[in-house]
Amino acid sequence: MAKVDFGGIFREACLDYVDEVKVGDYCIIHVGFAISVLSESEAMETLELLRQIGAIEEELGPETPA
Repeated sequence: MAKVDFGGIFREACLDYVDEVKVGDYCIIHVGFAISVLSESEAMETLELLRQIGAIEEELGPETPA
């Protein structure tokens, strides 16, 4: 198990399916399980696409000011 950061919101996720993951890696998390490790560029591109369609706000709530 690991504590993961979803844009400032922290949740626990199971890492059993991604043996190669290490601190600082980007992962796809689905229903509490890390299912894939991404490069930083893949992660940033995916996050931008999700922001564009509003999926992050629906899943995690509104962004909190820094």
